[in-house]
Amino acid sequence: MAIVYQKTNGLTDAELHYCPGCTHGIVHKLVAETLDEMDVLDRTIGVAPVGCAVFAYNYFNCDMHEAAHGRAPAVATGIRRASDPGTIVFTYQGDGDLAAIGTAETIHACTRGENIVIIMINNGIYGMTGGQMSPCTLEGAKTATTPYGRRVDLNGFPLRVGNVVSILDGTCYVTRQAVHTTAAVRKAKAAIRKAFLNARAKKGTSFVEIVGTCSSGWKMSPEKSNKWMEENMFAHYPLGDIKDTDKTE
Repeated sequence: MAIVYQKTNGLTDAELHYCPGCTHGIVHKLVAETLDEMDVLDRTIGVAPVGCAVFAYNYFNCDMHEAAHGRAPAVATGIRRASDPGTIVFTYQGDGDLAAIGTAETIHACTRGENIVIIMINNGIYGMTGGQMSPCTLEGAKTATTPYGRRVDLNGFPLRVGNVVSILDGTCYVTRQAVHTTAAVRKAKAAIRKAFLNARAKKGTSFVEIVGTCSSGWKMSPEKSNKWMEENMFAHYPLGDIKDTDKTE
């Protein structure tokens, strides 16, 4: 009997702990499938800091390293520089981690053009610690720390991290994707694959931003979360490639 589909070897058999409808599980699958298909699982090291993805080491079937809150790009830099030249290194982070306490590490890793892949899940909230406002929270969005909605005069504007790192010389590929539909999942996987191919070719830093949902933090059902994301998040965080040096050379 022909095998139509089977679980990728890139994932362990551990049961995911994420909430129903969470984006993390889908992106985990895409990353794992990509590494498996590229046959680089045995020479890949992932770095996961604090946040909902902190237990990623339970799920990816490659070497994983934990990092302090926001410090994943710095840890990944050390691993990449100290490892065999053929080692693939990636970080897996949320926007509350990467875009807040990890801003400096992210900016400087991208400025240096470290040969790593940075994956950021942008759901505009701190998911693990109680649903507080993150730098990417939309204007007017209600969170545990902005119960009446985010105010620009008080909290500033939502941070478009992908746009910021795209102007840095060290980034070779910056893209913003989503995984809310089958078509979007296909595009996201293609983007993730391109990022890891860039790392294998030693082209510099690839930054993959996935706009996602947080049903628990947003206080919505998974279905309503996807609809709210489409109607609100995509306007401020439009999907597509932001920078691709392959197309500009």
